[in-house]
Amino acid sequence: MDDFDYILENGISFGKGGQKKADDGKVKTKAKKKKYVTGAHGSGAAIQKAKYRQNRANRHKGKR
Repeated sequence: MDDFDYILENGISFGKGGQKKADDGKVKTKAKKKKYVTGAHGSGAAIQKAKYRQNRANRHKGKR
């Protein structure tokens, strides 16, 4: 019996996955990383978002 026939008759059995990693407290989202927020990693979308964030942060500075 070759491998193909064996698989047809018995199916494929996948083992259990590895252990889950414990929460190490690191930042998991790009949105919170400094280079992403400031647009420093070179993505055009990130640079555009950084520009909008900067404009929003400076929006009410003249009213003080």
